[in-house]
Amino acid sequence: MLKTGKEHLEQLRDGRVVYIGSEKVTDVTAHPAFRNAAQSIAAIYDMKGAPENREAMSYQEGSNRYSAYFLPARTKADLEKRTALHRAIANMSYGHLGRSPDHVSSFVTGMSTEPSVFGDYADNLVKYYEHMRRNDLYACYAVIPPQAARNPEFYVKQNLPIPTLRVVREDDDGVVISGMKMLATGAVFSNDIWIGNLIPLAPSQLAESITCAVPVNAKGLTLWSRKPFERDAQVEFENPLAHRFDETDSMVMCEDVKVPWEKVFVHNDAVLAREIYIKTPAHCYGNHQSNVRFHAKMQLVVGVASKVAQASGADQIPAVRETLGRLCALEATLGGMIAGQIQDAEDWPAGYKTFNRRYMYAALNWCTEGHSAIIDILRELCGGGVFQMPADISVMGDPAMRKDFETFWQTPQLGAVERMKLFKLAWDLVGSEFAGRHAQYEKFYAGASFIIRNHNFREAPWGHYHQVVENLMAGYGVPDAAGSKAPAK
Repeated sequence: MLKTGKEHLEQLRDGRVVYIGSEKVTDVTAHPAFRNAAQSIAAIYDMKGAPENREAMSYQEGSNRYSAYFLPARTKADLEKRTALHRAIANMSYGHLGRSPDHVSSFVTGMSTEPSVFGDYADNLVKYYEHMRRNDLYACYAVIPPQAARNPEFYVKQNLPIPTLRVVREDDDGVVISGMKMLATGAVFSNDIWIGNLIPLAPSQLAESITCAVPVNAKGLTLWSRKPFERDAQVEFENPLAHRFDETDSMVMCEDVKVPWEKVFVHNDAVLAREIYIKTPAHCYGNHQSNVRFHAKMQLVVGVASKVAQASGADQIPAVRETLGRLCALEATLGGMIAGQIQDAEDWPAGYKTFNRRYMYAALNWCTEGHSAIIDILRELCGGGVFQMPADISVMGDPAMRKDFETFWQTPQLGAVERMKLFKLAWDLVGSEFAGRHAQYEKFYAGASFIIRNHNFREAPWGHYHQVVENLMAGYGVPDAAGSKAPAK
């Protein structure tokens, strides 16, 4: 069934525990650090369920209707339907909700097309997928160990407790987990946390190999939020992106959290804990959504860059027009890479269609490498304009200051208030704390750059590349002793 935004907000009042420093938050729908972003998530549910969108953004199976991001694709049309919903969701946040409800749902949907990979836990995975789509759940994930804990030998040598989340006990009715996982983006707004391992584990790290799903309000689970930017962005005019789209990132802390066996998907298998993402379409489904989401952000950046140039008349300068043209080319490049993932879709696994993995990983690498440079182009176009504005829009409340502001801050192209509004948006893209978080976030969105390049290496058709070289070399022979050209074969 499709739930409403109101229903999702009600589910967020479930006794979850979130810490902002030492402050304990139990209702994220009302707290000034989270309430606007919670409404942004609720709006996604309302959009999907609106009568005019229902057919396009969901699918019917039997007597039930499910969100389209739970659709296991069997045709290119299914892939197109998934992409269209990803795009609609991404457009709502202008690409700034990276782990929106369609992200982890796509991972689990991809896994459901090849459940045999999970061995003895295959039925658990399928049932969890059914549970997610039936209840229209929003899951986030925490799939990375804390940085300092990635070499457990260090802790053993120093006789320190290992902080990484691990199984500490097995009972008849499930396992008990304790420790930390990062970085649960969107967890404060989620129903469940998918706990797993995207970084390879050492063969001896069996206890750490646990992959499971845990409700956010599970007993013993707490979320330690980084500094929320929404809390300091109380006026939308001043920080239009941070005000609504700070999805937050949290460390997941578990202290003797019970996980029933039916919510366990990998256990005591250090290799499989990571392979479930790449031996099923999970990683491809989830990161196709990432590509689409980045494309929405790219379109905002291009639009703001053009508007900033127009605000001062700089768009008439040939060098500036060239810069804007380059941004347009970059945006179109990513759009083509996304379209190609459907056009050259793979028949994998048997009976299903999957977005082209090579194109998806290439786009992922493109986004990771390109974001900083793209934002820097916008930064250069802004110049000092972002610092010429008054501290805030309160100047409009003083008649004398308002007159001066409207007179001297206007340009022939744009009035003072609209110009300030534009530069406040630009600053939230290039220079605010919110912007800084996104600069770091995009650089490590799918892991460190070497991880993404290794994905590209793994998927490359090396046999084909080598054959191209061999075909060319086979077309000519080795010169004879006299130096004359040997005949081609």
